[in-house]
Amino acid sequence: MSIPSDRLPKKSMPGLDLLSGITVLEITSSVAGPYSGQLLADLGATVIKIEKPIVGDDCRAWGPPFLDGESLWFISVNRNKSSVTLDYTQAEGYRILAKLVVQADVVVVNMVSRAQKKLKIDYETLKALKPSLIHVSITGFGLTGAKANMPCYDLIAEGYSGVMDMTGEPESGPQKVGTPAADLLSGQDAAYAAVAALFRKERTGKGCQIDISLVESMTRFMSPRLVPYLGSGEKVRRSGARDSVIAIYQVFETADESITLGLGNDNIWMRFWAALGDPEFAANAEYSSNASRRKHRAKIVEEIANRLLTKKRAQWLAIFAEHRIPAGPVNQLHEIAEDSSLAENGFIYSISRDGFNIPQVGLGIKFDGNTQGCDKAPPMLGEDTQSILAIYAGLTNEDMTRLRDISVI
Repeated sequence: MSIPSDRLPKKSMPGLDLLSGITVLEITSSVAGPYSGQLLADLGATVIKIEKPIVGDDCRAWGPPFLDGESLWFISVNRNKSSVTLDYTQAEGYRILAKLVVQADVVVVNMVSRAQKKLKIDYETLKALKPSLIHVSITGFGLTGAKANMPCYDLIAEGYSGVMDMTGEPESGPQKVGTPAADLLSGQDAAYAAVAALFRKERTGKGCQIDISLVESMTRFMSPRLVPYLGSGEKVRRSGARDSVIAIYQVFETADESITLGLGNDNIWMRFWAALGDPEFAANAEYSSNASRRKHRAKIVEEIANRLLTKKRAQWLAIFAEHRIPAGPVNQLHEIAEDSSLAENGFIYSISRDGFNIPQVGLGIKFDGNTQGCDKAPPMLGEDTQSILAIYAGLTNEDMTRLRDISVI
């Protein structure tokens, strides 16, 4: 099922200016690095995306689905950027890259340590060009240690982190999270680390080497699971998300569709049973605390499950909303896309490019009441090479014609 992009509201508010005046050189590919660049761009930084001539970012080929010949995965993490094609493995290309580094405040790379050093884009090499540079490295396992030069993708990091073992039904095999979670978490880590380093640089003038690991970002995400094991030694395996420390915190079936239900404290517990018309059940002394409800979880879950089957999802959600019970639908993607509140908030929108409406999912953060604008659609490969290299590297049209002839740009 496709959702027509022309039904989405157009982004109209101006872009954010929190990082106005900051220049980011993004030498990355796939998802984690580009996502970090997009976050910084959404906050107002000028982000120059360096791509391989002809093929560009690996993610451009990930599909179908495509829109206007472009991978929709690529489109999801590359707005508000300028795309420059540059083969910096050639001497002339590297000289141009060096000029861009000198102009940049932040450089983001996502290659393993050995590749960074070979290509002369590692921290020590680039720091020599600009001592105050903030260098952000995103790799699978970090820049040091036995696994430093091992390749990694989101899937691999999710396996290392334990999240796959904890996701799914007890009888199922390990399951990946339904989005590139390790990529997005590490990309977000890279962006907020860069902002923190920029804040210090503003005070001290000092640059920074930032080392982000997909495995560690994803494993930190597992802290609420990992810390209880470290403190208790109690092993927990996947249970279909029915083993929360909150006694009733899971998916239930209704007469038609699934809902989520979280009874996180005693007051909500009492309101829930009032909503069901059975306050006496809630008052049972055996269920007086979360700990006691966990002890009797199986019996309580069975009781709730049987009752929720008597009405449809929409009916239950209306009742629970009236009684202020934390509950919601288990949305499919098309239902999220059609959620009017997300469109009204400017969170799901589109931006025009060459006659196409390009769908976007917004930053989801409001500053002074405004969320981010989108000043520039995700760029076509190399569409900004001419303008960026003229401004930042001082190249003439004749220079660029010659460089195209020898495949540097």
